[in-house]
Amino acid sequence: MMHLNKLMFISSLTVGTFISISSYSWMGMWMGLEINLLSFIPLISNSKNMMASEAALKYFITQAIASTILLFSVIMLSTSIMYNLEMSSYISMILNSSLLTKMGAAPFHFWFPEVMEGLSWFSSLIMLTWQKIAPMVLLIYYNNNILFLSLIVLASMMISGVMGQNQTSLRKILTFSSINHVGWMIASSMFMETVWIYYFMIYSIITINIIMILMKMNIFHMKQLFMSMNNNNSIKLFFILNFLSLGGLPPFLGFIPKWLTVQQLIINNMFSLAILMITMTLMTLYFYLRVTFSTMLIMMNEIIYYKQPLINKIWILTSNFIALSSLILCTICFNYM
Repeated sequence: MMHLNKLMFISSLTVGTFISISSYSWMGMWMGLEINLLSFIPLISNSKNMMASEAALKYFITQAIASTILLFSVIMLSTSIMYNLEMSSYISMILNSSLLTKMGAAPFHFWFPEVMEGLSWFSSLIMLTWQKIAPMVLLIYYNNNILFLSLIVLASMMISGVMGQNQTSLRKILTFSSINHVGWMIASSMFMETVWIYYFMIYSIITINIIMILMKMNIFHMKQLFMSMNNNNSIKLFFILNFLSLGGLPPFLGFIPKWLTVQQLIINNMFSLAILMITMTLMTLYFYLRVTFSTMLIMMNEIIYYKQPLINKIWILTSNFIALSSLILCTICFNYM
């Protein structure tokens, strides 16, 4: 049962995001981001993990610095417009950088893996999905420097692909996966906001399914994954398929948003960016495949020292089946409509 204080902070977190994305002024947007930040700190600290307080402090300091830079750049932007100074392009880069720091995009990702390592799976789910909404929407509002954002997209692809290799912590694997997907989301939001909405919704559905399995089975590292999935073949299958869907392989649901993003880039004559994105995403696909192949092939017979929780498989299997088969079902339905 969820505690009342946790419910209060989750409500406040949601309200902060809605204030931020529906505000008419930069001051209102900044205020919404601050409400969101101060609501998320107690949710991190409430964890049983020993690293939770360290993660909360790192998150607070980073987000506070990013908020200060955001406020500073907004003031500078208003004064440059007032006095007709030719500085708006540089100030907009500073403003965008503060928003990119808040969402954890490369090369402003320095805080993201360390903070994620200290979170529970519930807090990790909020960090990977909901906490991306407000900075991303504000970035779409002030999206006026395509070259700068293209460089950020390429940096996110490259850094997540390289740093995701040889990771054994599943939280860090999902973190570098998230950095890669943030790059795709920024690319999808450059020319058409609807594609970003589709991308974010599908990414959130896949992430919820993966984290739901890991949370129920109390898994945080690769070794635990091999030990726990030996006797759960159905959950093992859906876990593997979800990772393939996260990598964007057809015929899974994760293929649609990447397809739409590449289509939008080609329509707007950004061929080189589309080719580089597709090529560099193969690095992240490699460590997804490493997780899936290891889970499928490695069998560990060591004694498990913790009590495995009873898992209600029906909800997990139902949600996973719907998410994984929705692309095929939608294609069949549209053919007969």
